[in-house]
Amino acid sequence: MTSTGSSSDTWVNCPRANPAARLRLFCLPYAGGGAIAYNSWQRQLPAHVELCAIKLPGREARVREPPFDRLTPLVQALANGIAPWLTKPFGFYGHSLGALVSLELTRELRRRGAPLPRHLFVSGRRPPHMSPGPERLHGVSDRELVAWLRRTGGTPDEVLREPELLAMILPVLRADIGVNECGPFVEEDPLDCPISAFGGLEDERASRADLEAWRQYTRGPFRVEMFPGGHFFVQSAREPLLRSLSALLDDVVRELPA
Repeated sequence: MTSTGSSSDTWVNCPRANPAARLRLFCLPYAGGGAIAYNSWQRQLPAHVELCAIKLPGREARVREPPFDRLTPLVQALANGIAPWLTKPFGFYGHSLGALVSLELTRELRRRGAPLPRHLFVSGRRPPHMSPGPERLHGVSDRELVAWLRRTGGTPDEVLREPELLAMILPVLRADIGVNECGPFVEEDPLDCPISAFGGLEDERASRADLEAWRQYTRGPFRVEMFPGGHFFVQSAREPLLRSLSALLDDVVRELPA
């Protein structure tokens, strides 16, 4: 499936607009997730950073639009959608599926000769030359998919027990799994921007060794940092994660031209 946005604000939501910000941080959601997952982050980020959460089709305000189920058309449409927002320095943060999309979006911007992120933050996902996890989720039954959601956390039990809510969530999740698992990996030159990779100490989908493999995707500085928790350490360890992220964003801003 494909989907396109008609205006730049179709794709981007800034919970607190900050015209004086020196840096924008675009946050890309995990599979089945939405922009709302990042709305509370702005309060804990540096004052000179404007958080811009990416809104994907099929969820929240775009619930009537068909979700993308393949990576390339999603990235191409997203590159078009955020182009008007690339008027000041920026970074990308993506968790799980969002990590893959943020990398491929950066590559797409490079192919177009567009501005590139000053820093790429990836979390909770192996790099794309590796399998995305220990088990393949594309094509599994609803029962198996719900069991996986329950194991990984991040989805409230009351949602998993409610058939009507599951009927809304599962089609979007299946489309996102298609984006995450069904795109062919194509090697390209490493990026010039720094990459920071974050992970959960108990996340079997992305161990520290897995995250270290992101190193080959950049010619610039690279670091890995681990936090308590599993795949959704972004929720369970949000405070230490945001402290670390804020410190790195401060470093990016300090390196910007005056």
